[in-house]
Amino acid sequence: MQISDKPADIPTSPGVYRWRDSLDRVIYVGKAKNLKSRINSYFANDLHPRTQTMVSTARSLDWVTVRTETEALQLEYAWIKEFDPTFNVRYRDDKSYPYLALSTQEEFPRAFVYRGDKRKGVTYFGPYVQAWAIRDSLDHLLRVFPVRSCTSGVYRNAKASGRPCLLAHIDRCSAPCVGKIDADGHRDLVKQLMSFMSGNSKEIMSDIARRMNEASASQDYEQASVLRDDLAALERVLEKSVVVLPDDTFADIVGLHHDELQSAVQVFSVRSGRIVGQRGFIMENAVDATSESLMTDALMHIYSAATKDEIPTEVLVSHEPESSISLAELLGTIREAQISVRVPIRGDKKMLMDTVLVNAGQALGLHKTKRSTDLVTRSKALAEIQQAIGLPDAPLRIECIDVSHISGTNVVASLVVFEDGIPKKKDYRQFIIEDPRDDSASIAQVVSRRFKDHDEKRPYRPNLLVIDGGLPQVNAAAKALEAAGVGNMHVIGLAKRMEEVWTPGAAFPVILPRSSEALFMLQRVRDEAHRFAITLHRNRRSKGMVDSVLDDIPGLGPIKKKAVLAYFGSLKKVAAASVDELSMVPGIGPVQAEQIWQFLNQENEQSPAVNTATGEIIDS
Repeated sequence: MQISDKPADIPTSPGVYRWRDSLDRVIYVGKAKNLKSRINSYFANDLHPRTQTMVSTARSLDWVTVRTETEALQLEYAWIKEFDPTFNVRYRDDKSYPYLALSTQEEFPRAFVYRGDKRKGVTYFGPYVQAWAIRDSLDHLLRVFPVRSCTSGVYRNAKASGRPCLLAHIDRCSAPCVGKIDADGHRDLVKQLMSFMSGNSKEIMSDIARRMNEASASQDYEQASVLRDDLAALERVLEKSVVVLPDDTFADIVGLHHDELQSAVQVFSVRSGRIVGQRGFIMENAVDATSESLMTDALMHIYSAATKDEIPTEVLVSHEPESSISLAELLGTIREAQISVRVPIRGDKKMLMDTVLVNAGQALGLHKTKRSTDLVTRSKALAEIQQAIGLPDAPLRIECIDVSHISGTNVVASLVVFEDGIPKKKDYRQFIIEDPRDDSASIAQVVSRRFKDHDEKRPYRPNLLVIDGGLPQVNAAAKALEAAGVGNMHVIGLAKRMEEVWTPGAAFPVILPRSSEALFMLQRVRDEAHRFAITLHRNRRSKGMVDSVLDDIPGLGPIKKKAVLAYFGSLKKVAAASVDELSMVPGIGPVQAEQIWQFLNQENEQSPAVNTATGEIIDS
């Protein structure tokens, strides 16, 4: 730790603190209810490795006290925006979403589709998933609310020439450029459009329907047909948004899915019970990140530039924020109303939250896939691994070993192969561990079997062997490599809990930067090995359960057991079969069918049902 002494006289009040490096750059900003307690925690001996790296990088520390936690939340986010610290959460939008925008500060406001950072003097609605959907909606809306949609240049040219554009001729613009409508009348149209987009669709459509009926009753059929078409246009706009909650629901549903390094956030905007917008972004997690702190960071990012009308009365979240009361107070101050920030427990809102979480999980998976398949990113990751571990060349072939078991039973292992950062599945291997003692012994056994009689000149020798585990497993692998005659091979371990990189005999691990491509690739290799090992483990455990049940049936030998399983396909279907159905199996007579049925039904009465695919107990 570079700061050898704890700062003296740290106040116990709420506040915000900054860690700075040797160049006086801010590298981390944090907030605390109690500054003294929080800052003292950085001088403990059992820091998270990423926190240890941050503190080791720091050379100085300062803080500012505030009156409340809400003020601390505001100041923390302001400093993060100002200094962009290395160790704080970083955001990257997974795509640029289109908005319906209205330039409300102009004399004749303009409606247009917009992507990019929000600007002052513009009101935004959305965002929307697809640009074509909002463009189509805007076309229908301009029929009912014919506000200006042309650019400033087109507007000036039309005003100078005294000739309106084509949109005015097809009744998609009220032509303020040539004086067909004054500023007040045009602003009334804009207000109606904004009211409709804000969720007051039922009131506006009811008014149009009323006027249509009045025109029809007075035999003004031409006007009635125009209003009918206006009503149909608005209905087509509403068809693009799904009704999911009661009409009075004005909420944002925020779902968070994260791993050790990254998080995906998805936001569904519900107005008048309809999903009118959806957006998402990726976060590079801060040091010591938790689900609660990540949700706080996500909400501050979402609402940092929000206006009064953009903040809903209810914010439904997948995880309770770290500062939920302060967040609600902060949002309520902006909206000038009471705001609820809570986790939905049951009902339609919980079901919608589950959908949002599924989208967040898919977004994180897609982001990782894009990141891992990019050639430049893969090359950077391999170069970073080479530099961090001190390899002579970039590890173009990486092999990874993982062991899987439950309480030492059905012990199996997997070996996966990545070449140039891409899985090479035809070279994957699986191992059944013989006479397992512990994970280190199992790792040593797999390494010995993999590199037995290994010819160093063969092209499939890995540049780097990765072990899913810490120092004991790495040391065991290194000894096995030496015994197999390949002791000069580079081997490392990736400890899952802390994402530490261990080398044989090392006193301390290598800590890769949390946002580095090297750590991302090693994590992906390790996770693939874990997935492949789990698959074999589950299959063996399932097969063992089937064998153990059928082996206990009197008179049912290996041949007849195989015939029964081949006929029904699974133990579950065998247990559900009747005596008559069992007797239809070749080689199984009525008497033995009765024995099988009684045995399996007796077993079902005495013990819980088991899912043979996963080994999980099925609730009755």
